[in-house]
Amino acid sequence: MNSAGDDREQVKRDPRTEFGTPEAVLNDASLSNGQKIEILRGWEYDAVEESVAQEEGMIGGDPPMIQRVQQALDTLLASDGETKTGPTKHGGIGDSPAKES
Repeated sequence: MNSAGDDREQVKRDPRTEFGTPEAVLNDASLSNGQKIEILRGWEYDAVEESVAQEEGMIGGDPPMIQRVQQALDTLLASDGETKTGPTKHGGIGDSPAKES
């Protein structure tokens, strides 16, 4: 049986299992801004990794999703008075989530 904590971890690992779009994360009133930012940062990291894989000739995600995730994240960060670091190949993510194998 899954606990609520296990469900939250699954959502952080793959937000698409719970939310179809980054905008759905923004609109979820049950999440705090901090939780939304954490989910969107994970989603952004995954989208960037897929984009890098695609650049290297591997199958990957489509860049418009990266833009949608980044816009949602920017909206939340601006409302909390935070800013992202400058752009890099990994989207300027200063606090990229630890990946589990």
